[in-house]
Amino acid sequence: VQVKANAKILGEVLVSRGYDIVSGGTDNHLVLVSFLNKPFSGKEADAALGNAGITVNKNTVPGETRSPFVTSGIRVGSPALTARGMKEKEFEIIANKMCDVLDDIENTQLQTTIKSELKELASNFVIYNQSTY
Repeated sequence: VQVKANAKILGEVLVSRGYDIVSGGTDNHLVLVSFLNKPFSGKEADAALGNAGITVNKNTVPGETRSPFVTSGIRVGSPALTARGMKEKEFEIIANKMCDVLDDIENTQLQTTIKSELKELASNFVIYNQSTY
């Protein structure tokens, strides 16, 4: 239930910031974002978000115009961060940081700053603080 709620927030923030979600939203753990109307590719978005500490996957989208190695979209999932205990509040922050990176995709300084901010956010949601064996 929380996984879906978090993915829903992710999709809603992306849409509110001007990004196209394939199928208009999500009813599962994944959000597929289309950049067919943007000047950058899924591959470029994947790299920029990766530099900012946000892991996504480039993905083809319906009506794809770029090669499968470049793509016009990204796929974002909510299970990993949900498993760490993050809820809607954190997903709203993360989704807005994603949009900040994508809105200024060439800005590597911004990517570095956001990576640091998200590292601090993640430190409040430690997976393991001691060995499990």
